[in-house]
Amino acid sequence: MHLERYKVYKTLIEDIFSDPEEAEETTFPATDQDLLILTEKFLAFEIPSKVFLQAIAIADYDGVAAFRYVDNYLTTRKNKNKRKHKKLLVLGASTKFDHN
Repeated sequence: MHLERYKVYKTLIEDIFSDPEEAEETTFPATDQDLLILTEKFLAFEIPSKVFLQAIAIADYDGVAAFRYVDNYLTTRKNKNKRKHKKLLVLGASTKFDHN
């Protein structure tokens, strides 16, 4: 009897995981250690408190998604700063030549 149940459960599990559309992604909340790492990632930047609180809220139910959120935010911010810096260099160079 137990062997038959095992076979049925095993078959059900195999069916679920063999079809990617049916398989649900398992999420886990961030650990205390994960939260410390997330916080350390933000320490080098001045960020809005709502961004930090959003990362913590996401981490409460999905630690991996929280790290993706933080990484995406910081990457976007770095890219914006690079573009801003390039524009300033170009503007600075053009005003130099105007004064000669």
